[in-house]
Amino acid sequence: MLIFTFSMARTFKILCVLWLFFVRGTHELQSSQTQVLEQLRRHLEYPKQLEVWNNYNGDICSIQSSLQLSLVCEGNSVTELKIMGESLANKVSNFDGFAIANQTLPSEFSVDTFFTTLSRLNNLRTLSLISLGIWGPLPDKIHRLYSLEFLDLSANFLYGSVPPKISTMGKLQVLTLDGNYFNETVPDWFDSLSNLTILSLKGNQLKGPFPSSLGKIKTLTDLGLCRNNITGKLPDLGGLTSLHVLDLRENQMDSKLPVLPEGLVTVLLSKNSFGSEIPQQYGELNQLQHLDLSSNSLRGTPPSSLFSLPNVSFLNLASNTLSGSLPYRLNCGRVLGYVDISANKFTGGLPACLRTTSDKRVVKVGGNCLSVDTQHQHPQSYCQNIRAEKGSTSRIKPTVVLVGVVIAIVLFMLLLAICLVILCKRCRRRSSEQNLLPKAAQENSITGFSSEMLANARVISQAAKLGQQGIPTYRLFTVEELKEATNNFDQSAFLGEGSIGKLYKGKLENGNYVAVRCLALFKRDSIRNLKLRLDLLSKLRHPHLVCLLGHCIDGGERDDSTCNRVYLIYDYVPSGSLYTYISEDSEKILKWSDRLAVLIGIAKAVHFLHTGIIPGFLNNRLKANNILLDEHRIAKLSDYGLSIITKEIDKHEAKKEANKSWQSTKLEDDVYSFGYILLEMLVGPTDAGRGESYLLSEMTSFSSHDDRRRIVDPIVLSSSTQESLSIVISITNKCISPEVSSRPSFEDVLWNLQYAAQVQATADGDQRPDSAAQ
Repeated sequence: MLIFTFSMARTFKILCVLWLFFVRGTHELQSSQTQVLEQLRRHLEYPKQLEVWNNYNGDICSIQSSLQLSLVCEGNSVTELKIMGESLANKVSNFDGFAIANQTLPSEFSVDTFFTTLSRLNNLRTLSLISLGIWGPLPDKIHRLYSLEFLDLSANFLYGSVPPKISTMGKLQVLTLDGNYFNETVPDWFDSLSNLTILSLKGNQLKGPFPSSLGKIKTLTDLGLCRNNITGKLPDLGGLTSLHVLDLRENQMDSKLPVLPEGLVTVLLSKNSFGSEIPQQYGELNQLQHLDLSSNSLRGTPPSSLFSLPNVSFLNLASNTLSGSLPYRLNCGRVLGYVDISANKFTGGLPACLRTTSDKRVVKVGGNCLSVDTQHQHPQSYCQNIRAEKGSTSRIKPTVVLVGVVIAIVLFMLLLAICLVILCKRCRRRSSEQNLLPKAAQENSITGFSSEMLANARVISQAAKLGQQGIPTYRLFTVEELKEATNNFDQSAFLGEGSIGKLYKGKLENGNYVAVRCLALFKRDSIRNLKLRLDLLSKLRHPHLVCLLGHCIDGGERDDSTCNRVYLIYDYVPSGSLYTYISEDSEKILKWSDRLAVLIGIAKAVHFLHTGIIPGFLNNRLKANNILLDEHRIAKLSDYGLSIITKEIDKHEAKKEANKSWQSTKLEDDVYSFGYILLEMLVGPTDAGRGESYLLSEMTSFSSHDDRRRIVDPIVLSSSTQESLSIVISITNKCISPEVSSRPSFEDVLWNLQYAAQVQATADGDQRPDSAAQ
């Protein structure tokens, strides 16, 4: 029996050793992750906390964690990175946004480049970079760390606003930005972070009102906004049922004290300008342990129950204008160890429980008008004068109120008169617009764009302005011009018939070639309404959009007439569509780097259509046949935005392309459609045309190198690196996710494609991977 036990123990030890060896082996990092860590070390000027990485030949993830450095890996990715620098005792009070010797990183440091590099650790769940001298405005691209659950950037030199893109980091639970120099308005989007439990922005220079959105975060347990410049009203926080710690010290809030959540343990509201009585509800906070309301303008007599709360140990009401007498039979809580009611206007005697000299309780009462400890008290007249001043103020108050009411009535009548004048003018204008624009046209605004919105649409992207350089001015064409250019729409000029009408090649009088798209309108529309839509379409200018040169309306000349045909005249792109380049029988070969340049160009165009114009275009008929390449292989998207002309296009297309009905049903989702184009670039149109179920089953095989060789286009395999290919496969999987909420934004898609191109260019020895897509 003893031998058997010894044998079992020995076997158990061997299994433990093997298990430890296996676990250590699973933490071997990807080379790209190791490179990112080395780049981060260089950006941070090789801090001594990271010297342990020097000449370390083993698995970097196995280095023992310390208070200054913690690196945790899962699989082959970094999931936790914590670096703590030395605290700066003499940190500057006013930071002007420039590097400071011996405190910040040098002037050559780029916070944008640093976070771009950091975002490549896209599996990070915990990130803590404390007191490292990081300086500059915190860039929006931090949201690319979409897996983050814990973020702490305390004690650095970050300034400006808290990036709005943080609101998209749905997994974030802890956000700590203490001790920086953020100096814009406190954000009002924190309720977008549905999992947030701790929010701490202490010791910044944030200003503006307390954001109402904070009162909606049911998961919040700790809220710290002390030592800022927050002003105005503190709203009702009673709905924050999970809140335990509330720290709003040293701000400029001047409202009444609000209702507080019943579960609060610590409340710190000192050094503000709160000016009300202490609510009776505070005497019902049975979980409260620490309450500091000192250095405000609170008045009245505090609730007696405040002193007898079962868990309160610290109570500071000093430096207010509290008055009246505390009940002689006041009960003090069993654990109450510190009470400060000094520098108020209390009168009378001191309750017995506050007169004890026990070492277990410290009581401060100086600066009042109490009958005890008279050498540290004001004379009774001091507190009586205060009451007299209040009495005289109350006598003056009715007169002041009456004057105020009269002034308010006069101002109200004046404001009412102004509003009536404006309203009359607006009604006349609206009436005249309705005479010009028939009611049917207003009610049938396509794709959700009202006529007013169409008329006021504007370009907001610099990319669009840059894209207009060298592009001909948009103009109107006549039917006669188009007939002459296409030889009366002769069959020799016919390029093809798509789901939205026929396409012809034409030659204008100046010798330029154009493509003429003939759209049949399935529903008759007023010409005025149609012109508004065409005007919006004409504003879409971008280097990666096929240039729309003008239009021709085949119908009456008056705005109130109707038509059923419109011609769109585009710049002619001679080298064919992307589909022909990647088809099996094509003699035109696109290497992987060329395909990435094409994808980046189209992604930029779609990102512009989504965000570069108001209102944005979200349904852009993305498919390989609509991506054209010019003589320099610059990609240009065609047939974009046509849903604004007729809402029947998508329905008609679904009937024409039954074999791709799954894609037609999701045309409204450009990200999903772009994911399909990514698939075609990876596997070729033949495999992609077999349908959704086949395609999704094949996607699961991409994780295997053997299956990749079987599925992926041989040209792609022979001209790509594994890392670059893996990045594109990963973003493709996300784009075609069945869950809409799981799909990335086009900004994220574009960033991943550019990163894949950069990785590929590094392997190819080319330092300008995106040059073809600029």
